[in-house]
Amino acid sequence: MSRDVFVAGVGMIPFTKPGANEPYPQMAAKAMRAALADADIAYGLIQQAYVGYVYGDSTAGQRAVYEVGMTGIPIVNVNNNCSTGSTALFLARQAVASGAADCVLAIGFEHMSPGALGAVFKDRPSPFERFDEATAELVGHSEIPLALRYFGGAGLAHMEQYGTQLSTFAKIRAKASRHAANNPLALFRSVVTEEEVLNTPVMWPGVMTRLMACPPTCGSAAAIVCSAEFAQQHGLDRSVRIRAQTMTTDRPVAFEARDMREVVGFGMAQVAAQQVYEAAGVGPQDIDVVELHDCFAHNELISYEALGLCPLGGAEKFVCDGDNTYGGEVVTNPSGGLLSKGHPLGATGLAQCYELTQQLRGTADKRQVEGARLALQHNLGLGGACVVTLYERV
Repeated sequence: MSRDVFVAGVGMIPFTKPGANEPYPQMAAKAMRAALADADIAYGLIQQAYVGYVYGDSTAGQRAVYEVGMTGIPIVNVNNNCSTGSTALFLARQAVASGAADCVLAIGFEHMSPGALGAVFKDRPSPFERFDEATAELVGHSEIPLALRYFGGAGLAHMEQYGTQLSTFAKIRAKASRHAANNPLALFRSVVTEEEVLNTPVMWPGVMTRLMACPPTCGSAAAIVCSAEFAQQHGLDRSVRIRAQTMTTDRPVAFEARDMREVVGFGMAQVAAQQVYEAAGVGPQDIDVVELHDCFAHNELISYEALGLCPLGGAEKFVCDGDNTYGGEVVTNPSGGLLSKGHPLGATGLAQCYELTQQLRGTADKRQVEGARLALQHNLGLGGACVVTLYERV
């Protein structure tokens, strides 16, 4: 049997540029203490911890958690590329839902370096070998950093099939900046226009400018999940419930389709969303607010279609009609998303949880989506894994 799981507390620190951050143990400790204070419980009540990070040595999770307490509980280190934070949340929820634990901490952090992402271990096979081979075959442009080729190639595939304009990706980035202007925890809070996005340095002619890509970022976020019985016993907030959650990984179509959208996880996201909707008995039309994985404006656009927020091929119209923001069909990335809030890989999934929990509690201040009752989270990592979570206001 599966038990209901509630988000009892969330915590997050302001995201910063590499070099402006504290070391990861201090960042993580602040996020954990904020989540504990939000839940109004002591660390001694935490029974397990799942700690996500991508760039760090083994047991860095223990090093971070020990800043807050050393109670001998199981601490599991999690690394699932850009979906690391939501993978930690997935495991924490699973522990509570299964009855293995009653109160569990999920924490994510990243202490990143400036510049484009790259391999750390260069003396062994890369987990991205097949992805790199497919990308080289489908888009070429070996002079462009690989992450830009992945997601720019996916956007290019959409442009070629549906006639999507470069300006549409600029509209997505401009929307992100307007949302982030109301988020004190976001890295970039200055509003930029569509024209300003288009006039930033070109990263790939006709496909991408600099502001269409998220920046390397440092930061941390945390969540505490618990059972209904534990919440009642300790007087904890039960206003936000995880109604459904699933994780998917790649299927053969990722390479067999010969489509860059599939290489970057369109199918993973589509299947995960379908499974969540089916489990919850709802449809995409019921969703009020979404935090989705906009590592590039291009991935935000194709994710609209993967999550069923608009029909296949309908993403440009969705953007141009303003259906992705306040006053439209569904508010996407009210936090500013990865494009403006920043993307500290291990923390991103839990930062999304933080934002959606605030939205459902009605405590998101100027970012508040009025009447939000159902919130969807989409967090994706290449290599690959995708976690989709549906939260409900109880």
